[in-house]
Amino acid sequence: MNTISEAVDLNALTHWMDSQNLGSGDISNAHLLTGGTQNILLQFDRAGRSYVLRRPPVHTRVNSNKTMQREAKVLSALAGSKVPHPGFIAACEDTEVLGANFYLMEPIIGFNVLNSLPELHKSSEEMQRRMAFSHIEALTALGEVDYKAVGLEDFGKIEGYLTRQAPRWLDQLERYKKYPEWPGLGNAESIDTIARWLDDNCPSTFEPGVLHGDAHFGNVMFKFDSGEVAALIDWELATIGDPLIDLGWIIATWPEPDGTDTLVLEGADWDVRPSIEELIEHYGKHSHRDLSNITWYGVLGCFKLAIILEGTYARYCAGKAPKDVAERLHDSALRLIARALKLIGESK
Repeated sequence: MNTISEAVDLNALTHWMDSQNLGSGDISNAHLLTGGTQNILLQFDRAGRSYVLRRPPVHTRVNSNKTMQREAKVLSALAGSKVPHPGFIAACEDTEVLGANFYLMEPIIGFNVLNSLPELHKSSEEMQRRMAFSHIEALTALGEVDYKAVGLEDFGKIEGYLTRQAPRWLDQLERYKKYPEWPGLGNAESIDTIARWLDDNCPSTFEPGVLHGDAHFGNVMFKFDSGEVAALIDWELATIGDPLIDLGWIIATWPEPDGTDTLVLEGADWDVRPSIEELIEHYGKHSHRDLSNITWYGVLGCFKLAIILEGTYARYCAGKAPKDVAERLHDSALRLIARALKLIGESK
């Protein structure tokens, strides 16, 4: 864990805020927030206003600065919409200030289920079910945003968006073969079956819109006094494409009725959830989108996430990732492949 001084130069931040007319005087009550990704979150006060700064890790990755720019752009575009999101304040693309791009947003008053449920929610089955439905409504609201009207027309490549999904992720899986110790993800026949089914059943058309890109329930903050979403968080993968991809992500990651998880999120504390079928039905009630091919999106979600998670296991096999994390993610990847095959079987 970084210290504040390692993560953010507060003097440099103060001078930059002065240049943007964002308060005056000293920064106070600065503290690092936990959760989310490896990106740094710093909450602080200045001149009676609270801020949250988001920036890449101290040791930036290849696309870290571009990712920050994209997050800032989508959050700015969503201002005034019905989508619960962190309120955007300002962004800085000058890497000389803090060593990386960053942006400022409003603090979110709420909790994440990965940090356990407040007693109000824990003691109410009705409240827990409402949390799930509120999450779905937040995603449908996102899908209804007129992306052209809010300045996101160049935020994603729409042409061929769906048809390139399966080949793209199959190619990513092939790249893991550069690690000769990696045994592969399950059996090749299963992978080929899923990839071929995705190609053969790909929807011929879709209505473009904004999608979150990583819409599992760990990326949601809920209000303390109700089951409503306070904000969708971690917008790193947001783009313009088919918003039903987000519902497919829910189908891929939602626990089975017996509690079986595909994606294991440590600390998740949520006992009473609607079924996947109820969530799909609820989405349909709040969206005009055609859900007749929704199984395809669920299978794609399983396929894509399995391949993403398997990357850590492939690196572990080459001695480049920790064993405990890699094995846990590998188990999740295998469960995702199994769910994809089950969905395909049920669709026949």
